[in-house]
Order: sequence, then structure tokens, then C-alpha cells
Amino acid sequence: MSFKQLSFETINGISTIKLNQPDSLNSFTTQMLFELKEALLKAENDPNIRVIILTGAGRAFCAGQNLNERKRSSGQAKYDIGKSLRERYVPIVSAIRSTSKPVIGAINGIAAGAGANVALACDLVIAKESASFLQAFTRIGLMPDAGGTFFLTRTAGRQRAMGMALLAKPVSAKDAESWGLIWKAVPDDDFDGEITRVSEHLAQGPSLAYARTKQAILAAEKNDFATSIELECELQAELGFSEDYEEGVNAFKEKRPAVFHGR
Repeated sequence: MSFKQLSFETINGISTIKLNQPDSLNSFTTQMLFELKEALLKAENDPNIRVIILTGAGRAFCAGQNLNERKRSSGQAKYDIGKSLRERYVPIVSAIRSTSKPVIGAINGIAAGAGANVALACDLVIAKESASFLQAFTRIGLMPDAGGTFFLTRTAGRQRAMGMALLAKPVSAKDAESWGLIWKAVPDDDFDGEITRVSEHLAQGPSLAYARTKQAILAAEKNDFATSIELECELQAELGFSEDYEEGVNAFKEKRPAVFHGR
């Protein structure tokens, strides 16, 4: 499909999805949410794509829902936000978590509201030091959504989740890193280079092993120890029969870089 509110580019197995409405700080519209869902599906279904980068154009990653779409005239029925979440936001955060491919959240600026939670859904979140994360919902009488209560509690803990959600104050990228909300905050001047290095590393790596690693870690968020360790056994058995494992062992013995093909 032709994208109008985001860009989609693939180079050397790395797909970059860039939210591209900088004048509105890349706030989510119905059109953008539809395009984002389609872009994630396109990346998942293309066997030549090994890594997905999600980022924003301009000075923001995403300011959350575009509230201009929520205006209503006198007498018009109130907007069903729950329906919108189920139809538009849940498919996106679910697609990020369910895709077998590593998803890098390249957070180039403020990530607010649902934008923050789409960012936190990514597998590796790397942010500019000047970026920030804001659960802005209570400012307009709402609560965190798009997975926010789930991601915040499991990564930052109950107290920090409560603080972010109730006080609705921005958290710097450096604090987000120290809290375990994100993988890394990097100086702004080093941001593009860091995203390139990490994405190229993943694109050249054992994609089947990455997929099973992601599967097991996400499952561990709900599984008990016995279930988690049994899943490790099952998935590791599968990887042990893979061509990538054989190549990795041979490369180690021969003291050369491994060449993985995801098989």
C-alpha cells in the first residue's frame, strides 16, 4: 500500500517505519494507526526483513492520540474510547510483541500518552538523552492505555508506575534507563549511529534464535518457573537442530565470524 502519514523503507534487511506528521508531533490519527498496523504486517510477512525500527520524524516520537479527532459537536454521541482501543491500538502493540522479528524503538523525542506505550511495547528501546516519556492521560481525565499499565508495572515497578500514571509528569530518557523502562539513553549526536550499529548487528545475527528468545522472554511475564524452564527446553531443542547453530559452532571452532541465515 501507499503510506501517507508514515514512511516505510527497507535496506539490507532492516525495515524503518517512521511516523511522519512532524507538525502535529506525530500524534496518532485514525489514518496513521491504520497505516502503522499495515506497515508492521508488511514487515512481518517479508522474509527478507530481519529487523524493524520504529521511530518518528522531527522533534517528537509521538505525542499520543490526536485529540482533534475526538472533538464532538453539541448533541453528538460521546466517543467510545474502549472501542477505539480494541480496534486501533491493541492490534498495534500486539503486532509489535507478536512479530518474530526484533523491534527497535528509536525514540527521537518526546513519547507521550499512547505514543509512550507503543514505544515501550518495542523489544529494545533506545532514546536520545533529550527524549522523555510522559503518561499524560490523567491530564485529560483518563488512565494509561495501549498497554501502559502492563508495561509500566512490569518494567519500572508499582511505585514508579503509579507515579508516572497519577502525576503525569515527564520522565527523562536517562531516568527511564535507570528505572529499566528502556534499554539505553544515548547522547543526541550519537543516536543515529547507535541505532545503525544495533540494527545492523541484529540483521546479521541468528534470526531464528532471536525469535525464540523473544517468545520465551515475553511468555515468562506470565508463566511460573516450571513452565518457563520447560519452554526453554522445547525451544532450545528446536534451535539445536538448526543450521544456524551448526554454523555458530563451526565458526567458533574455526575462529571466524558466523554467517547466519535464519534456518
